[in-house]
Amino acid sequence: MPLDVATLRASFPALAGPTAYFDGPGGTQTPTVVGEAIARTLTGPLSNRGTGSASQRNADAVVRAFRAAYADLLGAVPGGVVHGRSATQLTYDFSRALARTWSAGDNVVVSRLDHDANVRPWVQAAERQGVEVRWLEIDPGSAELDLGPLDSTVDGRTRVVAVAGASNLLGTIPPLRRIADRAHAVGALLYVDAVHLTAHRLPDLAALGADLLVCSPYKFFGPHCGVLVADPALLETLHPDKLLPSTEAVPERFELGTLPYEVLAGATAAVDFLADLPGADGSDGAAAGTRRERLERSHAAIAAHEAELRGRLEAGLAELGDRVVVHSRAADRTPTLFLTFPGRRSADVSQGLLERDVLAPAGSFYAIEPFRALGLEDEGGVRVGLAAYTETAEVDRLLDGLSALL
Repeated sequence: MPLDVATLRASFPALAGPTAYFDGPGGTQTPTVVGEAIARTLTGPLSNRGTGSASQRNADAVVRAFRAAYADLLGAVPGGVVHGRSATQLTYDFSRALARTWSAGDNVVVSRLDHDANVRPWVQAAERQGVEVRWLEIDPGSAELDLGPLDSTVDGRTRVVAVAGASNLLGTIPPLRRIADRAHAVGALLYVDAVHLTAHRLPDLAALGADLLVCSPYKFFGPHCGVLVADPALLETLHPDKLLPSTEAVPERFELGTLPYEVLAGATAAVDFLADLPGADGSDGAAAGTRRERLERSHAAIAAHEAELRGRLEAGLAELGDRVVVHSRAADRTPTLFLTFPGRRSADVSQGLLERDVLAPAGSFYAIEPFRALGLEDEGGVRVGLAAYTETAEVDRLLDGLSALL
Protein backbone atom coordinates (compact mmCIF):
# COMPACT_ATOMS: atom_id res chain seq x y z
CA MET A 1 0.00 0.00 0.00
CA PRO A 2 1.19 3.57 -0.66
CA LEU A 3 2.83 5.40 2.19
CA ASP A 4 0.54 7.96 3.83
CA VAL A 5 3.06 10.79 3.64
CA ALA A 6 0.76 13.50 5.00
CA THR A 7 0.04 11.52 8.16
CA LEU A 8 3.69 10.53 8.46
CA ARG A 9 4.82 14.14 8.29
CA ALA A 10 2.49 15.13 11.11
CA SER A 11 4.66 13.02 13.43
CA PHE A 12 7.68 15.32 12.88
CA PRO A 13 7.53 18.73 14.59
CA ALA A 14 10.35 20.07 12.39
CA LEU A 15 8.34 19.45 9.24
CA ALA A 16 5.71 21.97 10.32
CA GLY A 17 8.20 24.70 9.42
CA PRO A 18 8.93 26.15 5.98
CA THR A 19 12.11 24.20 5.22
CA ALA A 20 12.21 21.33 2.74
CA TYR A 21 14.83 18.92 4.09
CA PHE A 22 16.98 17.10 1.53
CA ASP A 23 19.76 16.46 4.06
CA GLY A 24 18.55 13.06 5.24
CA PRO A 25 21.82 11.28 4.32
CA GLY A 26 23.45 13.40 7.01
CA GLY A 27 20.66 12.73 9.51
CA THR A 28 16.89 12.77 9.30
CA GLN A 29 14.44 14.81 11.30
CA THR A 30 13.05 13.12 14.42
CA PRO A 31 9.45 12.16 15.21
CA THR A 32 7.79 13.14 18.47
CA VAL A 33 7.59 9.55 19.74
CA VAL A 34 11.37 9.22 19.72
CA GLY A 35 11.83 12.39 21.75
CA GLU A 36 9.13 11.27 24.15
CA ALA A 37 10.82 7.90 24.66
CA ILE A 38 14.10 9.63 25.48
CA ALA A 39 12.47 12.03 27.96
CA ARG A 40 10.36 9.33 29.59
CA THR A 41 13.35 7.08 30.15
CA LEU A 42 15.68 9.82 31.32
CA THR A 43 13.22 11.17 33.88
CA GLY A 44 12.82 7.70 35.28
CA PRO A 45 12.86 6.23 37.70
CA LEU A 46 16.23 5.20 36.28
CA SER A 47 19.40 3.74 37.80
CA ASN A 48 22.19 1.50 36.59
CA ARG A 49 21.03 -1.94 35.48
CA GLY A 50 19.96 -4.45 38.08
CA THR A 51 16.96 -6.25 39.58
CA GLY A 52 16.65 -4.79 43.07
CA SER A 53 14.57 -1.69 42.33
CA ALA A 54 12.14 -0.41 39.75
CA SER A 55 14.75 2.08 38.54
CA GLN A 56 17.30 -0.71 38.02
CA ARG A 57 14.77 -2.93 36.28
CA ASN A 58 13.78 -0.05 34.00
CA ALA A 59 17.37 0.31 32.82
CA ASP A 60 17.68 -3.41 32.20
CA ALA A 61 14.41 -3.48 30.26
CA VAL A 62 15.59 -0.62 28.04
CA VAL A 63 18.76 -2.50 27.11
CA ARG A 64 16.91 -5.73 26.35
CA ALA A 65 14.33 -3.89 24.24
CA PHE A 66 17.08 -2.12 22.30
CA ARG A 67 18.86 -5.37 21.45
CA ALA A 68 15.62 -7.03 20.38
CA ALA A 69 14.62 -4.08 18.19
CA TYR A 70 17.93 -3.91 16.32
CA ALA A 71 18.05 -7.67 15.91
CA ASP A 72 14.69 -7.37 14.14
CA LEU A 73 15.80 -4.40 12.04
CA LEU A 74 19.11 -5.86 10.91
CA GLY A 75 18.32 -9.57 10.68
CA ALA A 76 20.50 -10.46 13.65
CA VAL A 77 20.04 -11.94 17.13
CA PRO A 78 19.81 -9.85 20.32
CA GLY A 79 23.01 -11.33 21.73
CA GLY A 80 24.92 -9.95 18.76
CA VAL A 81 23.76 -6.32 19.03
CA VAL A 82 26.39 -3.82 20.24
CA HIS A 83 25.67 -0.18 21.07
CA GLY A 84 28.23 2.51 20.31
CA ARG A 85 28.47 6.25 20.40
CA SER A 86 28.67 6.30 16.59
CA ALA A 87 29.33 4.04 13.64
CA THR A 88 32.79 5.63 13.38
CA GLN A 89 33.60 4.76 16.98
CA LEU A 90 32.40 1.18 16.53
CA THR A 91 34.46 0.71 13.38
CA TYR A 92 37.58 2.03 15.09
CA ASP A 93 36.99 -0.24 18.08
CA PHE A 94 36.45 -3.34 15.97
CA SER A 95 39.29 -2.59 13.55
CA ARG A 96 41.65 -2.45 16.54
CA ALA A 97 40.28 -5.67 18.03
CA LEU A 98 40.50 -7.52 14.72
CA ALA A 99 43.96 -6.15 13.95
CA ARG A 100 45.34 -8.07 16.90
CA THR A 101 44.82 -11.24 14.85
CA TRP A 102 46.74 -9.97 11.77
CA SER A 103 50.38 -10.69 10.99
CA ALA A 104 53.00 -9.84 8.40
CA GLY A 105 51.94 -10.93 4.92
CA ASP A 106 48.25 -10.40 5.60
CA ASN A 107 46.16 -7.79 3.84
CA VAL A 108 42.91 -5.88 4.34
CA VAL A 109 40.70 -4.65 1.51
CA VAL A 110 38.88 -1.32 1.53
CA SER A 111 36.80 0.47 -1.08
CA ARG A 112 36.99 3.77 -2.98
CA LEU A 113 33.18 3.90 -2.67
CA ASP A 114 33.11 4.37 1.08
CA HIS A 115 32.67 7.08 3.67
CA ASP A 116 36.02 7.59 5.37
CA ALA A 117 34.62 6.00 8.55
CA ASN A 118 34.89 2.64 6.79
CA VAL A 119 38.28 3.38 5.26
CA ARG A 120 40.60 5.18 7.66
CA PRO A 121 40.10 2.88 10.70
CA TRP A 122 41.16 -0.12 8.58
CA VAL A 123 44.03 1.71 6.85
CA GLN A 124 45.40 2.96 10.16
CA ALA A 125 45.03 -0.43 11.84
CA ALA A 126 46.82 -2.07 8.90
CA GLU A 127 49.66 0.44 9.08
CA ARG A 128 50.13 -0.22 12.80
CA GLN A 129 50.23 -3.98 12.22
CA GLY A 130 52.45 -3.76 9.17
CA VAL A 131 49.97 -5.42 6.82
CA GLU A 132 49.07 -4.50 3.25
CA VAL A 133 46.09 -2.35 2.27
CA ARG A 134 44.36 -3.19 -0.99
CA TRP A 135 41.60 -1.29 -2.78
CA LEU A 136 38.39 -2.03 -4.63
CA GLU A 137 38.32 0.79 -7.16
CA ILE A 138 35.37 2.80 -8.46
CA ASP A 139 34.48 3.41 -12.11
CA PRO A 140 33.84 7.19 -12.26
CA GLY A 141 31.66 6.81 -15.35
CA SER A 142 29.16 4.42 -13.79
CA ALA A 143 29.76 5.21 -10.09
CA GLU A 144 30.00 1.43 -9.57
CA LEU A 145 32.69 -0.62 -7.90
CA ASP A 146 34.97 -2.31 -10.43
CA LEU A 147 34.85 -5.93 -9.32
CA GLY A 148 36.77 -7.32 -12.27
CA PRO A 149 39.91 -7.81 -10.13
CA LEU A 150 37.94 -9.03 -7.08
CA ASP A 151 39.43 -12.53 -7.06
CA SER A 152 43.01 -11.29 -7.24
CA THR A 153 42.44 -8.46 -4.75
CA VAL A 154 40.77 -10.68 -2.14
CA ASP A 155 43.06 -13.66 -1.69
CA GLY A 156 44.16 -16.25 0.86
CA ARG A 157 45.95 -13.65 3.02
CA THR A 158 43.00 -11.24 3.16
CA ARG A 159 41.67 -10.91 6.69
CA VAL A 160 38.93 -8.30 6.30
CA VAL A 161 37.02 -6.77 3.40
CA ALA A 162 35.37 -3.48 4.41
CA VAL A 163 32.75 -2.07 2.05
CA ALA A 164 29.70 0.18 2.10
CA GLY A 165 26.23 -1.25 1.90
CA ALA A 166 25.45 1.96 0.00
CA SER A 167 27.51 5.05 -0.78
CA ASN A 168 26.53 8.05 1.31
CA LEU A 169 27.77 10.31 -1.51
CA LEU A 170 26.48 8.62 -4.66
CA GLY A 171 23.83 6.21 -3.42
CA THR A 172 25.52 3.28 -5.18
CA ILE A 173 24.59 -0.13 -3.73
CA PRO A 174 27.38 -2.60 -4.52
CA PRO A 175 26.77 -6.35 -5.01
CA LEU A 176 27.50 -7.29 -1.41
CA ARG A 177 26.63 -10.96 -1.80
CA ARG A 178 29.23 -11.38 -4.53
CA ILE A 179 31.87 -9.66 -2.40
CA ALA A 180 30.84 -11.71 0.65
CA ASP A 181 31.09 -15.00 -1.23
CA ARG A 182 34.61 -14.18 -2.39
CA ALA A 183 35.67 -13.06 1.08
CA HIS A 184 34.32 -16.18 2.70
CA ALA A 185 35.85 -18.44 0.05
CA VAL A 186 39.31 -17.36 1.24
CA GLY A 187 38.46 -17.20 4.95
CA ALA A 188 38.13 -13.40 5.23
CA LEU A 189 35.51 -11.43 7.14
CA LEU A 190 33.15 -8.93 5.49
CA TYR A 191 32.53 -5.70 7.41
CA VAL A 192 29.61 -3.72 5.99
CA ASP A 193 28.98 -0.03 6.66
CA ALA A 194 25.19 -0.02 6.33
CA VAL A 195 24.74 3.51 7.68
CA HIS A 196 23.29 4.86 4.42
CA LEU A 197 21.74 1.58 3.29
CA THR A 198 19.54 1.04 6.35
CA ALA A 199 17.63 4.28 5.76
CA HIS A 200 16.40 2.95 2.40
CA ARG A 201 16.65 -0.85 2.37
CA LEU A 202 15.98 -3.38 5.12
CA PRO A 203 19.28 -5.18 5.84
CA ASP A 204 19.62 -8.85 6.68
CA LEU A 205 22.97 -9.84 8.14
CA ALA A 206 22.94 -13.38 6.76
CA ALA A 207 21.36 -12.59 3.39
CA LEU A 208 23.95 -9.90 2.70
CA GLY A 209 26.73 -12.23 3.77
CA ALA A 210 28.06 -9.70 6.26
CA ASP A 211 30.02 -10.90 9.28
CA LEU A 212 29.81 -7.51 10.97
CA LEU A 213 27.42 -4.72 10.03
CA VAL A 214 27.12 -1.22 11.44
CA CYS A 215 24.40 1.44 11.17
CA SER A 216 23.37 4.78 12.70
CA PRO A 217 19.81 5.26 14.02
CA TYR A 218 19.87 9.01 13.43
CA LYS A 219 19.83 8.30 9.68
CA PHE A 220 16.36 6.77 10.08
CA PHE A 221 14.52 8.95 12.61
CA GLY A 222 16.42 7.93 15.76
CA PRO A 223 18.91 9.57 18.13
CA HIS A 224 22.63 9.98 17.54
CA CYS A 225 24.37 6.69 18.21
CA GLY A 226 25.74 3.65 16.40
CA VAL A 227 24.74 -0.02 16.33
CA LEU A 228 26.83 -3.01 15.29
CA VAL A 229 25.54 -6.54 14.76
CA ALA A 230 27.41 -9.80 14.35
CA ASP A 231 27.12 -13.47 15.21
CA PRO A 232 27.73 -13.75 18.98
CA ALA A 233 30.14 -16.61 18.27
CA LEU A 234 32.33 -14.22 16.27
CA LEU A 235 32.13 -11.60 19.02
CA GLU A 236 33.32 -14.20 21.52
CA THR A 237 36.63 -14.43 19.61
CA LEU A 238 37.35 -10.69 19.92
CA HIS A 239 38.85 -9.12 23.02
CA PRO A 240 38.90 -5.32 23.20
CA ASP A 241 40.65 -3.33 25.88
CA LYS A 242 38.35 -2.89 28.85
CA LEU A 243 38.31 -2.17 32.57
CA LEU A 244 39.27 -5.06 34.85
CA PRO A 245 35.91 -5.35 36.64
CA SER A 246 33.90 -4.95 33.42
CA THR A 247 32.03 -8.02 32.23
CA GLU A 248 33.49 -10.42 29.68
CA ALA A 249 29.98 -11.27 28.49
CA VAL A 250 29.08 -10.66 24.85
CA PRO A 251 27.94 -8.15 23.67
CA GLU A 252 28.52 -6.11 26.83
CA ARG A 253 32.31 -6.49 26.67
CA PHE A 254 32.33 -4.03 23.73
CA GLU A 255 30.18 -1.38 25.44
CA LEU A 256 32.59 0.62 27.56
CA GLY A 257 31.13 2.43 30.56
CA THR A 258 27.52 3.00 31.52
CA LEU A 259 25.11 2.79 28.61
CA PRO A 260 23.05 5.90 27.72
CA TYR A 261 19.71 4.28 28.52
CA GLU A 262 17.68 7.22 27.26
CA VAL A 263 19.43 7.08 23.87
CA LEU A 264 18.79 3.34 23.63
CA ALA A 265 15.11 3.94 24.36
CA GLY A 266 14.94 6.54 21.61
CA ALA A 267 16.69 4.20 19.18
CA THR A 268 14.17 1.48 19.97
CA ALA A 269 11.30 3.91 19.47
CA ALA A 270 12.68 4.73 16.01
CA VAL A 271 12.52 1.06 14.99
CA ASP A 272 8.97 0.75 16.27
CA PHE A 273 8.03 3.94 14.43
CA LEU A 274 9.49 2.51 11.22
CA ALA A 275 7.63 -0.76 11.70
CA ASP A 276 4.26 0.98 11.87
CA LEU A 277 4.44 3.73 9.25
CA PRO A 278 0.99 5.03 8.26
CA GLY A 279 -0.36 3.31 5.18
CA ALA A 280 2.46 0.78 4.99
CA ASP A 281 0.43 -2.02 6.61
CA GLY A 282 -2.42 -1.67 4.13
CA SER A 283 -5.02 -1.13 6.81
CA ASP A 284 -6.36 1.50 9.12
CA GLY A 285 -6.25 -0.78 12.13
CA ALA A 286 -3.53 -2.26 14.27
CA ALA A 287 -0.52 -3.45 12.30
CA ALA A 288 -0.32 -7.22 11.93
CA GLY A 289 2.65 -9.57 11.97
CA THR A 290 5.99 -9.67 13.73
CA ARG A 291 8.05 -6.51 13.96
CA ARG A 292 10.37 -7.84 11.24
CA GLU A 293 7.39 -8.48 8.95
CA ARG A 294 6.06 -4.99 9.61
CA LEU A 295 9.49 -3.52 8.91
CA GLU A 296 9.55 -5.37 5.59
CA ARG A 297 6.24 -3.80 4.60
CA SER A 298 7.34 -0.35 5.71
CA HIS A 299 10.61 -0.50 3.82
CA ALA A 300 8.79 -1.67 0.70
CA ALA A 301 6.45 1.32 1.00
CA ILE A 302 9.39 3.68 1.58
CA ALA A 303 11.24 2.29 -1.44
CA ALA A 304 8.21 2.73 -3.70
CA HIS A 305 7.65 6.29 -2.51
CA GLU A 306 11.30 7.26 -2.86
CA ALA A 307 11.56 5.66 -6.30
CA GLU A 308 8.62 7.70 -7.56
CA LEU A 309 10.15 10.92 -6.23
CA ARG A 310 13.56 10.05 -7.61
CA GLY A 311 12.08 9.58 -11.06
CA ARG A 312 10.45 13.00 -10.85
CA LEU A 313 13.67 14.59 -9.60
CA GLU A 314 15.84 13.02 -12.28
CA ALA A 315 13.43 14.02 -15.03
CA GLY A 316 13.54 17.61 -13.79
CA LEU A 317 17.33 17.60 -13.58
CA ALA A 318 17.51 16.29 -17.15
CA GLU A 319 15.61 19.37 -18.28
CA LEU A 320 18.41 21.53 -16.88
CA GLY A 321 20.76 20.05 -19.46
CA ASP A 322 24.45 20.73 -19.09
CA ARG A 323 23.87 23.21 -16.26
CA VAL A 324 24.02 20.27 -13.83
CA VAL A 325 26.05 17.06 -13.70
CA VAL A 326 24.45 14.10 -11.90
CA HIS A 327 27.21 11.83 -10.61
CA SER A 328 24.83 9.22 -9.14
CA ARG A 329 24.53 6.77 -12.03
CA ALA A 330 24.69 3.25 -10.63
CA ALA A 331 22.04 0.79 -11.73
CA ASP A 332 21.22 -0.10 -8.13
CA ARG A 333 21.21 2.88 -5.78
CA THR A 334 19.40 4.76 -3.08
CA PRO A 335 17.47 8.01 -3.76
CA THR A 336 20.56 10.11 -3.04
CA LEU A 337 21.95 12.26 -5.85
CA PHE A 338 25.28 14.05 -5.92
CA LEU A 339 25.32 17.10 -8.21
CA THR A 340 27.89 19.55 -9.50
CA PHE A 341 27.36 22.64 -11.60
CA PRO A 342 29.87 23.56 -14.33
CA GLY A 343 31.10 27.08 -13.80
CA ARG A 344 29.32 27.45 -10.46
CA ARG A 345 30.47 26.88 -6.89
CA SER A 346 28.36 24.21 -5.22
CA ALA A 347 28.39 26.16 -1.97
CA ASP A 348 26.76 29.11 -3.75
CA VAL A 349 24.06 26.89 -5.21
CA SER A 350 23.41 25.33 -1.80
CA GLN A 351 23.18 28.77 -0.20
CA GLY A 352 20.81 29.96 -2.91
CA LEU A 353 18.56 26.98 -2.27
CA LEU A 354 18.65 27.61 1.48
CA GLU A 355 17.49 31.17 0.88
CA ARG A 356 14.45 29.52 -0.72
CA ASP A 357 13.98 27.28 2.35
CA VAL A 358 15.40 24.23 0.58
CA LEU A 359 18.17 22.49 2.55
CA ALA A 360 20.55 20.55 0.29
CA PRO A 361 24.08 20.88 1.71
CA ALA A 362 27.31 21.14 -0.26
CA GLY A 363 30.57 19.34 0.43
CA SER A 364 32.23 15.95 0.10
CA PHE A 365 30.47 14.53 3.19
CA TYR A 366 33.48 12.60 4.50
CA ALA A 367 33.37 10.45 1.35
CA ILE A 368 36.94 11.41 0.48
CA GLU A 369 37.77 8.38 -1.67
CA PRO A 370 34.79 8.50 -4.06
CA PHE A 371 35.07 12.28 -4.21
CA ARG A 372 38.69 11.98 -5.35
CA ALA A 373 37.88 9.11 -7.71
CA LEU A 374 35.37 11.33 -9.48
CA GLY A 375 38.11 13.92 -10.02
CA LEU A 376 36.11 16.71 -8.38
CA GLU A 377 37.36 20.07 -7.20
CA ASP A 378 37.85 20.79 -3.52
CA GLU A 379 34.67 22.83 -3.32
CA GLY A 380 32.50 19.72 -3.37
CA GLY A 381 29.03 19.21 -4.75
CA VAL A 382 25.43 19.37 -3.63
CA ARG A 383 23.93 16.19 -2.17
CA VAL A 384 20.17 15.75 -2.51
CA GLY A 385 18.71 13.02 -0.32
CA LEU A 386 15.08 11.92 -0.52
CA ALA A 387 13.44 10.46 2.58
CA ALA A 388 10.18 8.79 3.50
CA TYR A 389 8.75 12.14 4.57
CA THR A 390 9.71 14.01 1.37
CA GLU A 391 6.73 15.38 -0.56
CA THR A 392 6.29 15.80 -4.30
CA ALA A 393 5.83 19.54 -3.79
CA GLU A 394 9.23 19.71 -2.10
CA VAL A 395 10.91 18.05 -5.07
CA ASP A 396 9.27 20.64 -7.31
CA ARG A 397 10.51 23.44 -5.04
CA LEU A 398 14.03 22.09 -5.29
CA LEU A 399 13.84 21.91 -9.09
CA ASP A 400 12.36 25.39 -9.33
CA GLY A 401 15.15 26.70 -7.13
CA LEU A 402 17.86 25.07 -9.24
CA SER A 403 16.29 26.37 -12.43
CA ALA A 404 16.27 29.90 -11.05
CA LEU A 405 19.83 29.70 -9.73
CA LEU A 406 21.42 28.09 -12.77
